[in-house]
Order: sequence, then structure tokens, then C-alpha cells
Amino acid sequence: MTTHPHCPRRRLTAGALAFVAVVGSATACASSGSKSGTSNTSATTNTLTSLAQQLVNDGAPGVIVRVDDGHGSTIQVARQAAWTVPDHVLTPDDQFRMGSNTKTMVAALVLQLVAAHTLSLDDSAQKWLPGMIPNGSAPITIRMLLNHTSGLFNYVDDPRIVKVLTGQDTRIWTPQELLAVAVSHPPLFAPGAEYSYSNTNYVALGLILEKATGQSLANLIQDRIAKPLGLTGTYLAPDTPDPADTRLADGYEPDAAILAPLLPPYAPAGTSFAGPARGDYVNTTWDNVSANWAAGGIVSTAADWARFQSALVSGKLIPQAQVKELETTVSEGSGTQDRYGLGFEHKATPCGTVWGHDGQAAGYSTWNYTDDTGTRTVAVFVTTIFGLAKPKTSVASQTLLDAAVCAMLDKPIPASAG
Repeated sequence: MTTHPHCPRRRLTAGALAFVAVVGSATACASSGSKSGTSNTSATTNTLTSLAQQLVNDGAPGVIVRVDDGHGSTIQVARQAAWTVPDHVLTPDDQFRMGSNTKTMVAALVLQLVAAHTLSLDDSAQKWLPGMIPNGSAPITIRMLLNHTSGLFNYVDDPRIVKVLTGQDTRIWTPQELLAVAVSHPPLFAPGAEYSYSNTNYVALGLILEKATGQSLANLIQDRIAKPLGLTGTYLAPDTPDPADTRLADGYEPDAAILAPLLPPYAPAGTSFAGPARGDYVNTTWDNVSANWAAGGIVSTAADWARFQSALVSGKLIPQAQVKELETTVSEGSGTQDRYGLGFEHKATPCGTVWGHDGQAAGYSTWNYTDDTGTRTVAVFVTTIFGLAKPKTSVASQTLLDAAVCAMLDKPIPASAG
């Protein structure tokens, strides 16, 4: 889930090659597919591979990069630290916890129901969830939940939920309980008055989707999005993950000693991640994920998410009238050019603006973007959150992300990244 470290994939072309090799202190898997086999694609692949390797050298446990330039060329790269290999050999096709990218898929479901006149963006949350969300000074609408202007407190900022999201609390929490935690705090502002990112909004939307359809959120994702688009690696994670799921990449967070100074102020004293020790890291892959759900619970692959985003933006998944609503944005505040739509962000980058989302779940950071047409896509996945917090590692991750976005847009990669 975006901004909080504990919150909550198009195919290769026919001639693509994949290989696994040991390089220095890291293992690597990289592949590229090209319509023309141009040297430019090869040079870009080499640059992105080098930047991914640098990020691993600077402390990231593992990295996946996928770039589709919309002209038949796909680049895929995977790099991992050698100490992670006994847990899982990372490949570009691996499944990842998508964190807050989940919000885009939940928004797509809502907009499908809006197109079918089952829901309206002007419906109040109170209409669908009577008694669960106080009205306050004015009704909170579905649109306000989608674009984070509801004013609802972000439940992941509650110390009780921090323990769940770090694996210290193994009890399964229901969405209704998560929402109750949120509304036990005063609202941040009057509904519609301003923007404030809150995972609570999407827990409420998940409950509204279930109420409006009589189906579980997990089934809605499969029946309305994953199956129609052929997303074979995408699903809403169960509360207790299955260790036998060998496609899921392993995620890691720093141990207690390294973690302490990096925690947000609302984290209880002594907070640390639960899981098997791996040197200076803890393996968080199989921790309790019940607090993620509609705000950050989807598992997917880079190729699946590219197909989903392309279908969404191009109007194949929702009608064009709803695409327009999806891309109707509000300012994310002073100091940023980024704007937020309905579960979809319009983000400024060094090579131009893109649409998409980022996400975090314990042990996983993901960035997924596309161009205005949905033709070009990019994904950067890293198997940690707090492991990116050190200045050197943070710079390396941003450099890689900028380079990947520029490659997607067919713009020169900044010289500083080369």
C-alpha cells in the first residue's frame, strides 16, 4: 500500500531467450524479445540490467524490470542477491504482492458496476454500508473513496494494525474490523475538502462491491478481470499464504536492529518483522496478510499487470466514459505535480507523465505505469520496502525506475543513469 512500508505481469516474443547466471555477488536472470533485434534494444537491456545489478549491489535483495515499448519489443530483467537464492530463484515471470496497485483493479471493478448502473459515483458510502461509516458533516461518496478525498483516517497508521502488517499479530482481521479501526479515529477533514491518501477508502470500496454484487471480492477479480483478460498469475491473496506457492517471489525486510530508526512514529516501540532470519534480513513472504485485502492484497506478475493496464486505459475493460472518469484527477497537494484519479495516478517523471500506481506490502515494492494509450508499459518490482530506505539504495532504485520509464516512452535514458 502506497507510502507505508508495512501496508498493504504481455508475453515475450517468440525468439526471446532467458538465462540464469551467477554474476559477482548476485544471481541474474535477464531476457529480451525484439521484433527487429535492434542494437538499440540490446543497449537498453544492458543499461537496465546494469542498473538493476547496481541496486542489488547497494542492498536490495532482488529486482525485476519489465519494459514493453509498444512496438514488439519487450525487455525483462531479474537480479537477486546470492544469499536469497536458497529461498527462491528470481525470474521475470515470478508473482509478486502488488500492494496498492490493487487499488487500480478495485477501481476498475467499481467502474464496471457504474457502467452497468449498479453503482453511481455519487452514491453515498452510507447507502451501501449503513452504520459503518459516520456521515460527519456531509456524506462520503464512492467518488471520494476512489480519489482519496473522503477524509477517512488511514487504518494502517493505527498501532494495532502495524502489528498485523509486520507479522507480529497472527490473528486474521476482517475487512469490517479494519474499517472499524479507521472510524474509531476522527476524520482528517470534511468529505471532499482535500486529498489525503488512505487505505481505508479501498477497504470500504471492497465491502461495497461485495454488497452490490453478492459475490466475494476474490471472485469478482477472477470473474470480471483475470479470466476475461487471461491473467493466469493474478489473484486476491488469501489471509494465510500457502508456502507451497512456488511462483511467488520471496520478500524481505531488515532485522530489528536495522529497522528501528526507519520506522514511522506511530509504530509501537520494539516493532519488527516476523519471519525466518536471513542474515540482516527477515523473510516476510508467509506472514499474515489479512490487513491488506482490497487496499493491497492482489498477487500478480509483471506481464499480467501490463495486460491489465493496457486493457483498462484502452477501453477494453471499461467503457470510454468510465475511462474518462478513471482519469479525472485531483491534486495530491503542493510540492508535487502528481495527480490522483480513481485508483489511478497521473505521475510526472523525467521523461514525461505516465499513468499507473505504486504499491508496498511487507517485503515487496512495485511500480507499474503505462502511457496515455495503454500501448507502452513498465514494471519495476523490488523484494523489500525498508531495504530501500538507506540513501544509497534509495538513489539506486529511483535511478532504475526513471531509466525504465524513459525506455518505455522511447526517450533517451538520462546520462546520470548510464
